[in-house]
Amino acid sequence: MKSLKNKAKIAVIGGTGFEKLFANFQKVIVGTPYGIPPPLFVGEINGKEVAFLPRHGLEHSIPPHKVNYRANIYALHKVGVERILAVNAVGAINKSLKPGDVVVPHDFVDFTKTRPTTFYDEAPVTHIDVSHPYCPEIRKILIKTAEKIGLTVQPKAVLVCTEGPRFETPAEIEMFRRLGFDIVGMTGLPEAVLAQELEICYASACFVSNMAAGMQERLTPKEVYDVSRKVQPKMEQLLIETIKALPVERKSCPCAKALKNARLK
Repeated sequence: MKSLKNKAKIAVIGGTGFEKLFANFQKVIVGTPYGIPPPLFVGEINGKEVAFLPRHGLEHSIPPHKVNYRANIYALHKVGVERILAVNAVGAINKSLKPGDVVVPHDFVDFTKTRPTTFYDEAPVTHIDVSHPYCPEIRKILIKTAEKIGLTVQPKAVLVCTEGPRFETPAEIEMFRRLGFDIVGMTGLPEAVLAQELEICYASACFVSNMAAGMQERLTPKEVYDVSRKVQPKMEQLLIETIKALPVERKSCPCAKALKNARLK
């Protein structure tokens, strides 16, 4: 790993396009026991050291079910990250949502199938508590900041994460709706869980890129991309203002003590 002047306590994980916001940052390659993730971009925002990780690689060449989530999260842990702001494109299941809306989920359901979901495959047997799936401190600041800059924001939602890379069927979406889920995406998990396993705060700022299957005639990646391009400046502003508002030290959130009493011995 190329040496850093200072540890980056805050990280942003995002998709294609967001790397332009961090173009002048230091590019860092970090090795991990789980493989080599995409390059990190590390620099300052409002005097705070921030790392950016392009989830799908620099050329968006990694599909959601093939992202090396363990390597990504471990690399951020290795450079000192304590808080993660994730950006996720999602489909709307809740009919009150529309493309362009910002959603800050408070809970999730994992419908992925093949992804390694934990750092603790061996002893010591570890069971983290996920009663607070997303960091309450970051969520509060994200919501307040989004409202402050004039975004249409949904402050509570249940995110269901599917395996991908295909979109969901209308029957699957109808099932999810009946189960009470609000938004659907392919990248929120196991990121959130892996972060908690390393006692890193994690929260997601989702933007609705489309109505889910069965709520419109058809879905295409181009549609998702087009909406993403339109909403990106607003999401960048949300990230910058949230980073500015984050307190320097973690004091009251439970994430920093996620491993306390999580092991039998």
